[in-house]
Amino acid sequence: MPHIAVVGSGPSGVYAAQGLVEQLRVPGLRVDVLDRLPCPYGLVRYGVAPDHEKIKSLQGSLRKVLEDDRVRFLGGVEVGPALPPARLLELYHAVVYCVGAAADRRLGVPGEDLPGSWSATDFVAWYSAHPDARDDGFVRGVRAAVAVGVGNVAVDVTRMLARGAAELAPTDMPQAALDTLGASEVRDVYMVGRRGPSQARFTTKELRELASLPDVQLIVHEEELAVDPAYTDPSALPAANRRNVEVLRGWCALPREERRRRIHLRFFLRPVEILGRDGRVAGVRFERTRPDGAGGVVGTGTFEEIGAQLVLRSVGYRGVPPAGLPFDAERGTVPHLAGRVLRAGRVSPGEYVAGWIKRGPTGVIGTNRPCAKETVASLLDDAPALAARTLAQDPLAGLVAAGLRPVDWAGWLGIEHAEAAAGRALGRGPVKIPDWAGLLQAAAARP
Repeated sequence: MPHIAVVGSGPSGVYAAQGLVEQLRVPGLRVDVLDRLPCPYGLVRYGVAPDHEKIKSLQGSLRKVLEDDRVRFLGGVEVGPALPPARLLELYHAVVYCVGAAADRRLGVPGEDLPGSWSATDFVAWYSAHPDARDDGFVRGVRAAVAVGVGNVAVDVTRMLARGAAELAPTDMPQAALDTLGASEVRDVYMVGRRGPSQARFTTKELRELASLPDVQLIVHEEELAVDPAYTDPSALPAANRRNVEVLRGWCALPREERRRRIHLRFFLRPVEILGRDGRVAGVRFERTRPDGAGGVVGTGTFEEIGAQLVLRSVGYRGVPPAGLPFDAERGTVPHLAGRVLRAGRVSPGEYVAGWIKRGPTGVIGTNRPCAKETVASLLDDAPALAARTLAQDPLAGLVAAGLRPVDWAGWLGIEHAEAAAGRALGRGPVKIPDWAGLLQAAAARP
């Protein structure tokens, strides 16, 4: 009776669990999906923007896997000092780590640690009600904000800063964040990239959403776009990049009408310093860049300052060394061979990886399917040898003996019930519980 643990309940973890129960056709198979948080779905719950209901609806398909009779969700279980990988492997025949890439890349410029300078992930965690997030007054006293980066996360935070309370009220955003954003005095939001529009990483769908925001003016500088060699004729670009350039070209002709808020899309500007005044962020100093002919950019020696009281960096992620697992610091991943963990260059029997901690922070949600499929195939090949070992006890008993208090699926249903009730009391749909105490209290109550 093989018993397998999947660490992480985001898309990569759930897809791995799905592959195991669909392909490992042996009697009595059990898959425990463990998560540090008491809630499932990973970044689908805590990373997808609240106003992206279509993407968030993916929770429905993930839910079907977690409700399978052969799958058991156990939240509140953290691999670490109380539960090192060696102990976890004693409790299960195999363990698949799907723990993501939790660290943000830094800009590496002076002033980056000033109050008012944050990673975009910090901001996203706050308005997404992640229980580890802090309410540090992100938009308090802010009239202008700068998002450094031109990927989808940068577009998300730009859009959230520009939206009004009425547009955000139908989402599951916690009430405190909704009240704060609704009352903010942000007037200008700058989204800035060091390269040109043909190299931007946002999707065209996300980009176009900016034009649909009520009472928001888009400002694009054609002279900046024209520095990009592909601006005049984008026909040779990949389809997605070509569409981005075409959309931006169309926006250059938009009339500059007075609106409640303005979004400025800026290109070929590289941050060199975050400026401060009275101990807080006061702006960003940028160096203008130009294409170097090899896909990169070089500085021109010309500088520009943009005044702002909030700076959000969105320039990528890096994996964090998982406790007790080998780690390639240069790649930010766990060394592996087709998903099998390598320790000192040798396959470690029973240990596997999938998702960002396996391949790095690349791709979209759907990219996790083929990634998990490869790992599951490796585990299936190894399964006969792994299942020959007799486990001493039900893994849940071992987790409890380690001092953990797992939140099962009924506990998660308790959280869902409490969030629905909170929303009804506010005249809204379900509203997320933003703190550990509230989540655990709701899980203990159980509907």
